[in-house]
Amino acid sequence: MNHQENFFTKFMTVAGPFWRSKNRFIIWAETVLLIGLTVMQIELAVYITQWNAALFDAIEQRSMAGVKAQAVVLMLIFIGSITITTIHLIVKRRLLIGWRTWLTEKVIAKWIEQGRHYQITLLSQNDHDNPDGRIAEDIRIATEDAIALSHSLFYCLLMLASFTQILWGISGRVVFEFGSVSLPVLGYLVWIAISYSICASILGWWMGKPMTSATHTRQTQEANFRHDLIDIQNNSQAIAFIRGEINEQERLLDSFRAIIASYAEQTTAWIRIQIFTSGYSVASMALPILVASPRYIAGAISLGMLIQSVQAFQHMVAALSWPVDNMAQIAKWRTSVERVLGLMHALDHLEREISDLTSHQIRVNEANVSALRFNNVRLEGQEGEKLSSVVNHEIKAGEHVLISDQANNGAKLFKAIAGLWPWGSGRIEVPAGQATFFMPPKPYLPAKSLFEAICYPKAKAAFDQAEVEKKLEQVGQKALIKQLNRVDAWADVLSNEQQQCLGLVRALLHRPQWIFVQEALDSLPPDDEAKMLKLLAHELPHAGILTITHQPAAQAFHQRKLKI
Repeated sequence: MNHQENFFTKFMTVAGPFWRSKNRFIIWAETVLLIGLTVMQIELAVYITQWNAALFDAIEQRSMAGVKAQAVVLMLIFIGSITITTIHLIVKRRLLIGWRTWLTEKVIAKWIEQGRHYQITLLSQNDHDNPDGRIAEDIRIATEDAIALSHSLFYCLLMLASFTQILWGISGRVVFEFGSVSLPVLGYLVWIAISYSICASILGWWMGKPMTSATHTRQTQEANFRHDLIDIQNNSQAIAFIRGEINEQERLLDSFRAIIASYAEQTTAWIRIQIFTSGYSVASMALPILVASPRYIAGAISLGMLIQSVQAFQHMVAALSWPVDNMAQIAKWRTSVERVLGLMHALDHLEREISDLTSHQIRVNEANVSALRFNNVRLEGQEGEKLSSVVNHEIKAGEHVLISDQANNGAKLFKAIAGLWPWGSGRIEVPAGQATFFMPPKPYLPAKSLFEAICYPKAKAAFDQAEVEKKLEQVGQKALIKQLNRVDAWADVLSNEQQQCLGLVRALLHRPQWIFVQEALDSLPPDDEAKMLKLLAHELPHAGILTITHQPAAQAFHQRKLKI
């Protein structure tokens, strides 16, 4: 019970503030309207049972005038039902997309800020894998199904209250004879409906219990399979060059076999539910007629009241059977909620871990200095293991410095300067007001026009096209000028050499004061890499350049080395 309460508490902590957000008045107005429309739906359902009673009474009495009168009433019911249902659908969907939009924006903001989307990949926990699926799919299910389930529960509670009253009145007083003992029972149809629903719910819960874990496993394996496919697609050229297709095929098949195993587990759970629901639906169809017909046969009620009692019984059982009917959807919803909570928990854990580092954290500060300073900086792993020696160094503007020793530590030093690697100690002082620019081994090229991809993260309006064309010529990519307005997936279309040249063009356009080159030109021939570094220095003579490279020809470009 505590676990259940804890689950709902956590979910409402994450999603509940939607009703206190800046659009809360509109949200509450839509919520109240949805509640009102649901009440009207119940009133209409009650009226339909009364209409059925009147119709069948007219048929029993062979009254053509009565049948015609009910046909007119049916037209009014028809118009009212369409109107209420349509407005209800519009309001409900507005609320659905509003909540999903709010939670998606909240999670994306938390995930994307300050490089957390990268830092979270460094955590050892596995309850935050496939954040793309959690944000795109699980948030949708968590919000849409929450409203759908809440609405159906509220609808069933109203239906239970309304039809219990009707069924109680129709049931009247029945006397059960047990030998010489007489037992009068009021509302016997109500008690039968309650007993039937309780037994069915207990049996249904037991039969459907394995579905939650089976659904969670299935969703996780499906997400892993999609991730493996995307991973191969993103690295298709490298795989093709080294003829790794057989390995990747086996990896994909292993991933898909995990889906098959989880599918089999879910199928077993579905079989249990199907066995129950099939028997339950047959019994629910026949039972109300069997238990209500004795009063009709005895002449205590009319044919119309018999039909009304059958419908009221079915409505009441349907309301009481809400947990059984929504078992699979609840399992799916809970699984998605737990996946969203897992991502949020991982982000909160990362935030706490970085905040708790205190003195065991690399501090990056902007200072009124003209040089990049490392004061007692030591890189450490996430578990506190020492990765580098203590660095006390100063790099002046315009200097070209080669980061030597282990390239992996050099990459971590660049991440520390960017604020992405807080694990360690010491202080890094970055000149205030001076732009920094990091050139990774493979630049990010969004699937937009080539012009926009080169200008990223700035808008293309920030640069003149003639200037971009000039820079492309300078790096030897004149052939790409005619493709500047073409939209494509450039990370897949262009070679690594072309992509790295575009990364250099981007740096030249942005004209930063500090440039950090992490094997960003290593795909070029050695002499071309040295040539590109010289171009960078010529175009930006006052920029400090820190480089990680393994090309001897490029190493000669630097004035000194920094060992870490």
